[in-house]
Amino acid sequence: MKNLHDILKKENYKKVKFKITKTQHLLIKAKINGVPGNFIVDTGASSSCIGFESVTLFLLQAQTSKTKASGAGATGMFTQIATDNNLQLGNWKDNSFDLVIFDLSHVNEALMQHKVKPVHGIIGADILMKGKAIVDYYNHYLYLLK
Repeated sequence: MKNLHDILKKENYKKVKFKITKTQHLLIKAKINGVPGNFIVDTGASSSCIGFESVTLFLLQAQTSKTKASGAGATGMFTQIATDNNLQLGNWKDNSFDLVIFDLSHVNEALMQHKVKPVHGIIGADILMKGKAIVDYYNHYLYLLK
């Protein structure tokens, strides 16, 4: 009998390891424009995003945006956007990746209250849908198709 990994590998899915934090968030390592960072995988976030403080770190060209962001506990937040970036999750790559930039401090404050390290950003449904994501909670793998 074949397992999930064997089936998805045959279908050309890429396997990316994640950790589950004390707060039950999925923590994943990603590279944006070749720079590594820590991200939460959030199926409920419509767009992938990073905090304002990480713009320089990830070599982003931030542009103004009229969109207001809202998330857990915060609404109407000012945003910027950075288009056409490179994203790498394990061996899975996207060379035309857009990021929303906003104040991530409320997310990181909540994590730090639970003694979880802060993150650089969130991998949202835009990437999960693009990669036809399958989350294997039991084995802690995110599978993405390219």
